[in-house]
Amino acid sequence: MASNKKPAGAASSPTFDLPSLDDLNKLIERFKLPGVDVDALVEWQRKDMEALAQVQQQAYEGIKALVEKRSEILQETLAQWQGALKSAAGKDAQAKQSEAIKQGVQQAIDHFRDLSEMEAQARNNAWKVVQDRMQENMANLQKLLQPK
Repeated sequence: MASNKKPAGAASSPTFDLPSLDDLNKLIERFKLPGVDVDALVEWQRKDMEALAQVQQQAYEGIKALVEKRSEILQETLAQWQGALKSAAGKDAQAKQSEAIKQGVQQAIDHFRDLSEMEAQARNNAWKVVQDRMQENMANLQKLLQPK
């Protein structure tokens, strides 16, 4: 009798390939229902996929911009600290340090505000794509449900 055991190192869960739009179109054609516009349904799904790709692109661009801004802030901050350390000697060193700390705190607040605004804008851009597609879907659904 053959063993049903998986070979060592085999994956414990099966992998599934998602069907393409062409595969879905062929399947729908095979089970064609009267009064159903298959081309409209396929187009609807294509637009949904395009919207998802746009959302992903918006999210990627937002994250990329945040990472670039954070790197810029880090480099700028390190340069300022180096400058502050160089000027830490002398008779008015304590006054310079106090001023540097005050400026550093204000700059940190400004940077935090900038990063927060960038993150919110990226989120809003992605959400706008989703909202627009949802509104278009609702309009299409209303058209499909209208008696002919």
